[in-house]
Amino acid sequence: MTKRLSNLFRNGAYALVIFLLALPVLILFKMRVRGRDLIDAGKEYIIVAHHCSYWDIPLIVVAFGIRNRIQFIAREGLKRNPIFLPLLQLFSTTIDRDNFGRRDFRRILQMMRKERLIGIFPEGTTKAQASAKTGVIHFARLTRKLLLPVHIKANGPYPPRYPFGFPRVTVSIGEAVSLSSLEKEIPALPEKSSERASVLTKRLMERIDAA
Repeated sequence: MTKRLSNLFRNGAYALVIFLLALPVLILFKMRVRGRDLIDAGKEYIIVAHHCSYWDIPLIVVAFGIRNRIQFIAREGLKRNPIFLPLLQLFSTTIDRDNFGRRDFRRILQMMRKERLIGIFPEGTTKAQASAKTGVIHFARLTRKLLLPVHIKANGPYPPRYPFGFPRVTVSIGEAVSLSSLEKEIPALPEKSSERASVLTKRLMERIDAA
């Protein structure tokens, strides 16, 4: 019963967050959404996107809608911001990005097995030119969730230039892909090798760009 009440509370809080975000997002970014019909309510996904701005999360959340509650992976340091803290506690699992260890790994894996939709930014940071990490590939292998690429296309400055430089944004949800399908596209490399994971991650990021 406690778990059910917790779920109801989180669903209600998530709906409220989207209600509060939707109008400013739609007005400021004139946001359009493509591919929402590709989300199957009966399947579990790891949602992957490039991380260019803190606006990425509200844009994706609004694009997926109230019925698709997303649990994000975020860095522990964000908890120092009192504005982010309540949202992080409800809708994210935080990790120590700079000293990622077994404890972080186990927490993510446990959360992924419990939640239907997981949001991951493979770069792990909004810094330009950051390379994508291979963790998403390892978690897809362990949980057997489908990988769902999402592309945020901005016609204008993104991140926005405050207070008036907001771009027109299109959030495109691509077709989900299984890890096994990605593996068929790459050359024969040793199973679980770092090179294999890197190549698979690169192919996944290409799917995001093509979404």
